[in-house]
Amino acid sequence: LREMCSLFCFSADIISTVEFNYSGELLATGDKGGRVVIFQHEQESKNRPHLRGEYNVYSTFQSHEPEFDYLKSLEIEEKINKIRWLPQQNAAHFLLSTNDKTIKLWKISERDKRAEGYNLKDEDGRLLDPFRITSLRVPVLLPMDLMVEASPRRIFANAHTYHINSISVNSDHETYLSADDLRINLWHLEITDRSFNIVDIKPANMEELTEVITAAECHPHQCNVFVYSSSKGTIRLCDMRAAALCDRHSKFFEEPEDPSSRSFFSEIISSISDVKFSHSGRYMMTRDYLSVKVWDLNMENRPVETYQVHEYLRSKLCSLYENDCIFDKFECCWNGSDSAIMTGSYNNFFRMFDRNTRRDITLEASRESSKPRATLKPRKVSTGGKRKKDEISVDSLDFNKKILHTAWHPKDNVIAVAATNNLYIFQDKIN
Repeated sequence: LREMCSLFCFSADIISTVEFNYSGELLATGDKGGRVVIFQHEQESKNRPHLRGEYNVYSTFQSHEPEFDYLKSLEIEEKINKIRWLPQQNAAHFLLSTNDKTIKLWKISERDKRAEGYNLKDEDGRLLDPFRITSLRVPVLLPMDLMVEASPRRIFANAHTYHINSISVNSDHETYLSADDLRINLWHLEITDRSFNIVDIKPANMEELTEVITAAECHPHQCNVFVYSSSKGTIRLCDMRAAALCDRHSKFFEEPEDPSSRSFFSEIISSISDVKFSHSGRYMMTRDYLSVKVWDLNMENRPVETYQVHEYLRSKLCSLYENDCIFDKFECCWNGSDSAIMTGSYNNFFRMFDRNTRRDITLEASRESSKPRATLKPRKVSTGGKRKKDEISVDSLDFNKKILHTAWHPKDNVIAVAATNNLYIFQDKIN
């Protein structure tokens, strides 16, 4: 892999989400400051083939502002929790962005022409006296410098009591779902004043609450099917054809726990932080604290593949609990052909697993270890005994440096990795 993008860094703004659009031409990031930055893929030239993975800033806009809920005396922060692109239908691009409470639909469009020669306005835009107009002019379009405009087309608000953790666009491209800790709502992209509640796990008595919803996603091909994961490590697949309220799931995915390995931290580390369908729709992938699991939708009792992300941290769970790192929510992603998966770890490490060969690799995204167009070297963590030259001791890992958000180009071997407030883009090596 080679790093093909200069570091994108704000001093205080931590990147909170990363997402490629359907073609991979655009890459959007959201940060804790409520901003969305969109990068555009540079066209490849014959003279400079190394530019294949080059992305440059295309548009930046403020998506959300901090708000205050006066009824609950609660501050609503502007942090962007999720960004989801809609499939492109015309020259403009559309994306959904959400903070804890409000979802917005944004239109990103280009303008490279301006109209001149109005009859009722002068060149500065001031209205003219109609009685002084003696001739009729036909306005003309003149070229101008390219301008990228971001405008909010819809605002979906006041539907979530708890913090929104997921949004997912349905395969019908007309509806999408949004999930918070206890409820999932179904929206139509054209209707902002109402949504349908399709999952509600809130008990009558909140003292009886045993689990919360951690992530939700629509099936990539069947618009009636969606899944949601829970803090208990379970995944429920629901079919909206069965009932309007999907409290009764169609399938229930759970791996039996090994009683011999049970500990005080078992329930915390089994909580699922992300769930993603494969592009084919046959599999889904879940990420818990220590591992990534791949499930076949036809087999509910156990995953077909399990990949250990950082098993060497099992002995460090006590200190990770004390510094709250055990509650970190790592995301995971598929490559375009579903043959490989990627997820993040600590010390700015990220892990990649090849599903065909079962080989895995640990790479580091940091300024010290990578320079533009330099080949990344695999990293290894020493778990004890004699440490080799290129290995890093598990006691030396920096838990403040963590890669929670990753994205994989839908067609090419280009990946985006968010390391706190830096964005790295890597591509496979060109011979």
